[in-house]
Amino acid sequence: MKKVYHRIEKIVGNVLTIRASDVTYRELAEVTSRRGVSLAQVIRLDGEFVSLQVFSGSRGIETDAQVRFLSHPMTIPFSDSLLGRIFTGGGQPRDKGPGLYENPIPIGGPSVNPAKRIIPRRMIRTGIPMIDVFNTLVESQKLPIFSVAGEPYNPLLARIALQAEVDVIVLGGIGLKYDDYLFFRDFLDENGALGRSVLFIHTASDPIVESLLVPDVSLAVAEQFAIKGKRVLTLLTDMTNFADAMKEIAITMEQIPSNRGYPGDLYSQLASRYEKAVDFEGAGSITILAVTTMPGDDVTHPVPDNTGYITEGQFYLRTGRIEPFGSLSRLKQLVNAKTREDHRTIMNSMIQLYASYRETLEKQAMGFRMSVWDTKLLKYGGRFEREMMDLTVNIQLEAALDLGWKILADCFDPAETGIPSKLLKKFWPEKAAV
Repeated sequence: MKKVYHRIEKIVGNVLTIRASDVTYRELAEVTSRRGVSLAQVIRLDGEFVSLQVFSGSRGIETDAQVRFLSHPMTIPFSDSLLGRIFTGGGQPRDKGPGLYENPIPIGGPSVNPAKRIIPRRMIRTGIPMIDVFNTLVESQKLPIFSVAGEPYNPLLARIALQAEVDVIVLGGIGLKYDDYLFFRDFLDENGALGRSVLFIHTASDPIVESLLVPDVSLAVAEQFAIKGKRVLTLLTDMTNFADAMKEIAITMEQIPSNRGYPGDLYSQLASRYEKAVDFEGAGSITILAVTTMPGDDVTHPVPDNTGYITEGQFYLRTGRIEPFGSLSRLKQLVNAKTREDHRTIMNSMIQLYASYRETLEKQAMGFRMSVWDTKLLKYGGRFEREMMDLTVNIQLEAALDLGWKILADCFDPAETGIPSKLLKKFWPEKAAV
């Protein structure tokens, strides 16, 4: 039993500082005050001074409160009983169900040894053409969704959770509005997906330090399911809230700020979470999709800027659509050749023609006369946006490829598409035969 300390030297925000010995970094402690028992974690060691962040906030804690260290880091119970349950960022039941205590596992551990990883080789189908056809999500990939406040990124995540061909969904909500939490809960429940999901939800009204636990708790649980052979999709929203919580703690700790006040280890902190994405040889996998909102739609903001160096592409969500320009899945070539032989050709051809359509829109806006070719492009671009880009479209990959051929055939002559004759003869719709 470790020594109990009865004197707190300093309380700043949600951080307590005491004099203590034989304490390790990230060790848990119980703080007993007149308000009750609060859980805290060691976040800084400076000689004999130990700083702890209190998960439930420091309001009501006196300087004579008792601090007892627990000799172990933060853990989360793990079992199949987690499925269908909703918890706080600290792992406490939010759904009024029973608490779970068996098989505690540590959180925030190291990522998998690169030598034990295998090359990603399978796509995750989502039923969303702008993902499946044009920016394929690959198992064990880590991808951010860059967006701004007001865009439907949470409904997009909910659709992916419902339709993705995986075994387990782990959803980590960071700083969610309560309405967004209820939306996720009700949407997954009403559509029958809650039974294969685990939700760790931190709302905007919860103590901000608790938000720092959400990615670690979510990924620790995902890792255990993956070791058991499950294909796990981890959805995190919003990583900018996570970074903002780190900034607030760093300011409280009087750390020297880096770019725009964020801590100097922002890159390492983000990378340690994203690098949990892995495909285990002979077991399951972890795939990560994480929303990153960009303040002022500024991609050079420190959070999206650092994220871009860590992840394997990105989705840009603008005006309610996944933007084809800028969005990128760097691993899609690993699986596109294994889907259907026309996949890559349809992807490239349709995007090239859509780029020409956008140029035609600019010409039209400036009052230029429209040629026959411009008229075809305008027809094509409108159909592409309605039938392929709209996030309400829900069709399987093969049906989306067939739809792509149909749109091309309805708008262009075969020679105008630039598609090789071999594929035209095989896939061009019969009513518009080559």
